[in-house]
Amino acid sequence: MSDMNELVQRYLTAWNETDAAARQAVLAEVFAEDAVYTDPLVSVKGRDGLDATIAAVQGQFGGLVFSLGDAVDAHHNIARFTWHLGPEGAEPIVIGFDVAVIGDDGRISQVLGFLDKVPAGV
Repeated sequence: MSDMNELVQRYLTAWNETDAAARQAVLAEVFAEDAVYTDPLVSVKGRDGLDATIAAVQGQFGGLVFSLGDAVDAHHNIARFTWHLGPEGAEPIVIGFDVAVIGDDGRISQVLGFLDKVPAGV
């Protein structure tokens, strides 16, 4: 996957996919096997850890959708982008900012996530 925009869209697709088998297939396409994902609430290594994290987020925010917040900014093997989580087409409940490092194989090897807007109690 050479296009950063497409890669980021597929990344968000993984976060929105509620079918475990389909989500795992997207994760295998988008993430290196030993990828590291870190945000203020969790740090995991590997696709299985990320899959469990996504499932937990879906359990907490069921029915909400991740979407791209703004254009993807990328250079070399690094992409940064904002994302929104909320009801489709409505004001986001959560807003985040991620930096993704892309490996030589074109898949994400690391994500550093930041939360800009989080509801109370999360």
